[in-house]
Amino acid sequence: MGPNAVLGLAREIYRKGGFDATDVRETLGFIGFHRMVAAHMRTGARELCNSLFKRGYVAQCQRYCPEPTIADLLPREAGIRAHVVRRDGTLAHDFMIERTERSLHVLNAPSPAATAAMPIAEHVVDQL
Repeated sequence: MGPNAVLGLAREIYRKGGFDATDVRETLGFIGFHRMVAAHMRTGARELCNSLFKRGYVAQCQRYCPEPTIADLLPREAGIRAHVVRRDGTLAHDFMIERTERSLHVLNAPSPAATAAMPIAEHVVDQL
């Protein structure tokens, strides 16, 4: 089962409880973050609760598949997926690619599975 989506408190620390003060300060200092939180407060609170309390998470899963139980949940390392938040608080829903003189950056990968898609790879190669 999974995944769910909760705010990470570090960009590159994957262990449970990972925290980086600089990352948190930069997130809290970005106006787009505050606007996104205001727009999605209820969903974010539910995701956080479901991350902390197995019973709520299983109940959400059972809406789609009634068989899972708490005993089916196994602890796993968190994955971190960067998602671009714009200044207006909206989330980017597609790949964003930016180019500099010497590099090409994929800034948003909204679907982990899509990062392995050949059409995306071909597009990135064409940009190079």
